Amino acid sequence: MLRLENLTKSFMTGPDRLDVLTGINLTVGEGEIVAIVGPSGVGKSTLLHIMGALDTPTSGKVYVRGTDVFAMAETERAAFRNRTVGFVFQFHHLLRELTALENVMMPCLIGGMERDEAAARAEELLAAVRLSDRTHHRPGELSGGEEQRAAVARALVTRPLMVLADEPSGNLDKASSKELHDLIWGLRDSIGQTFVIVTHNPDLYERADRVIALSEGRATEEEGGARQ
Repeated sequence: MLRLENLTKSFMTGPDRLDVLTGINLTVGEGEIVAIVGPSGVGKSTLLHIMGALDTPTSGKVYVRGTDVFAMAETERAAFRNRTVGFVFQFHHLLRELTALENVMMPCLIGGMERDEAAARAEELLAAVRLSDRTHHRPGELSGGEEQRAAVARALVTRPLMVLADEPSGNLDKASSKELHDLIWGLRDSIGQTFVIVTHNPDLYERADRVIALSEGRATEEEGGARQ
């Protein structure tokens, strides 16, 4: 599904260069849930953004099902990202003036889908995340857990190959976190959805198929994970 080869990322801070990622080699298989862990500031979110083509590497390759993502022109890459990758963030970034249905429809509309088809697909996913009765509520009328479930539905609406999640339960209480984690594993079991998740939450990463630790710009697989 996803392969990273010798990935590096550096930033210039005045006259100095900060090397954040210094040679990442990593693969993610179809239907896997992979957790990425490590201290704050080690480059976990940077790595996730490069996986999803939201950011570009300094060097190295990212392949999604054999396609070299950064060999594409920017417009082609944006279209590829829209149909291939779903994103879930700690702060769900729902548009406050839109209903849950309209928020979930948005990636399909951006991709050029007809409105009726986008609405039907969004309604199906809102039902899958148990929000059928909240379809026409705006984010301010939803609980934190409901907002994050709507964000998961939005990430899935284009039927992406993989979902990248950055601390998806970091802003939720324990009960809402468990509900979200159960939803993620349920989606993997029911439709084979692939997830790569940056997290500090042991309740999440201990359930993952594999755990990848970032330290000093390098990625190593840790002992543990549900398939060890």
